[in-house]
Amino acid sequence: MPVPQSRGLVSRSLLRDNAYRAIRDAIVDGTLAPGERLNDSDLVEWLGVSRTPVREALARLEQAGLVRTKPGRYTMVSPLDVRAVRAAQSVTAAMHELAVREAMPDLSTTELDAMREANARFAEALRRNDVDAAIAADDAFHGVAVTACANPAVRTVLEQFTPVLRRLERLRFSSLSGRGSVAQHDRIVALCEAGDVEGAVAATRANWQTLLPLLDTVSPDGEEPDGEDGSVSSPH
Repeated sequence: MPVPQSRGLVSRSLLRDNAYRAIRDAIVDGTLAPGERLNDSDLVEWLGVSRTPVREALARLEQAGLVRTKPGRYTMVSPLDVRAVRAAQSVTAAMHELAVREAMPDLSTTELDAMREANARFAEALRRNDVDAAIAADDAFHGVAVTACANPAVRTVLEQFTPVLRRLERLRFSSLSGRGSVAQHDRIVALCEAGDVEGAVAATRANWQTLLPLLDTVSPDGEEPDGEDGSVSSPH
């Protein structure tokens, strides 16, 4: 669909990063569809910024695999690239495993409670079939360990590669079958509380690996298939 007509979305005090996030989120949620051409002037008008932060944002998005650029010709939203998504899944899973491993010695009762609360919100969002809320709650759950590990490299890598997975995650969070992920989250919390580092890391790995079966069903042209009932199951 076309670039939204609303204007001034990004405040001028947060130009570059917010321009990046706004375009990224529009790609991830399907507002900007795979194959759609991205015109600088349309993005400038939509976001209410100059061309410089828009071009910087597009360069970052190209590095993340979300846009493709042919210098002097066009910039477009990238079709879903199975190889890129598989690589992103591998790297993202490894970063979350590392976050849990490094966070474990310092996870407090407050942080464990925060994980439980996020998982409760995740379960409720799945019951309501609220994709946006499910993604936010899932991010909050995994984000506890990412924050607690205090490793800026982990956050930087996740910032780059997680958006590539989001396009699949949105489809999978649209199904109530993601309830199995609620139990996986509960197991991660229980293992963290018990101080079982290797068990918590293994449970985190298993949680992220549930995304892999969907990759095997994505067609070569990058189309994501629906399930028999028109939905796809949730990853983690």
